[in-house]
Amino acid sequence: MKQVLTRKKNQALLALSELLVENEQELLAQNARDVENARQRGVKDALVDRLALTSPRIRDMGASCRHIMALKDPVGEVFDSFVREDGLRIEKIRVPIGAIGIIYESRPNVTVDATILALKTGNAVLLRGGSDALYSNLALANLVKRSLQQAELPASAVEIIEDPDRELVGEMLRQRGVLDLVIPRGSSSLISRVVEQSQVPVLETGVGVCHIFVDESAQLQKSIRVVDNAKTQRPGTCNTLETLLVHAAIAPRFLPALKRALDEKNVELRGCPRTLDILDIAPATEQDWDTEYLDLVLSIRIVDSVDEAIDHVQRHSTSHSDSILSENYRNIQLFLQRVDSAAVYVNASTRFTDGGEFGFGAEMGISTQRLHARGPVGLRELTTYKYLVHGDYHVR
Repeated sequence: MKQVLTRKKNQALLALSELLVENEQELLAQNARDVENARQRGVKDALVDRLALTSPRIRDMGASCRHIMALKDPVGEVFDSFVREDGLRIEKIRVPIGAIGIIYESRPNVTVDATILALKTGNAVLLRGGSDALYSNLALANLVKRSLQQAELPASAVEIIEDPDRELVGEMLRQRGVLDLVIPRGSSSLISRVVEQSQVPVLETGVGVCHIFVDESAQLQKSIRVVDNAKTQRPGTCNTLETLLVHAAIAPRFLPALKRALDEKNVELRGCPRTLDILDIAPATEQDWDTEYLDLVLSIRIVDSVDEAIDHVQRHSTSHSDSILSENYRNIQLFLQRVDSAAVYVNASTRFTDGGEFGFGAEMGISTQRLHARGPVGLRELTTYKYLVHGDYHVR
């Protein structure tokens, strides 16, 4: 796949976008089997939502294929160069990483996102989805292979592990020399297992304990809208708000109004002792501050300053996405400078941390590590580089 022309890659992407639309009913039928199995196991609604395919979501996957088609192919891009005094010219050029293993849970759209990003960047990909989305993933992977064949590309460039046996994950993690990179997407337990056990280099996507701090200068009605969006728009995702920090000066006015808005969405609130003096809600425990709920649950803490808010974020954030709602320039700058997360927001919902929202077309995941890639992992993050050195029979 490393030498495949951009034109051929785009042919496969176009074919996949068309196959997704043409086979929508079959995809929905296979997904319905997964959803029914999940409901029978008592899986909570927010996680069932992560699993479910709908007509709009299938259309979105097709749109992602076309978006990736339209993006510049990063492979072969010379992104740095210089000429030494003796005339030796040194260039850095983007090249594919190689063979990438993706281990993921619940969300069948990852099957498409991962393959179209790998395809455009000339990488081969081995997919290992969760057993809860088995029928959906197999149906999608079949369409991916058909699209490759239609573009006269090797269908083997994308393979999916069909056996749900969890022991196969361990086998996958031992494929050093076969796989060049492993990317886990899912629960903290999955990510921890991959990081701890893998003999293959890992690009770590992180758990999202995301925060919003509502400063005393924030516009309160607009802030309620942002908090509502960050918590309820799709609560089962990693960029969803989990802990809300509120300045003490506005808490008596802001929190009751916020509770009324969130009550309409059936959000369970948990609060610190100062919050309990204002709202009749359940108390938050120390564990709550470190919990990614992935559900309609929100913990609230009242703080006395931006410094106290930043201190809480620094102690409990997973370096995913954190936001400040404020009209105070100094406080905004302090938050931006001192909060070291992959995405730091001013007056915006954390829900924007997403490859599609960032203009990447799709994403392999949200990286919370500091090496190689941070934030949404798109096309450029799925390449490495090599040096091309041009001389005129130079010697050292």
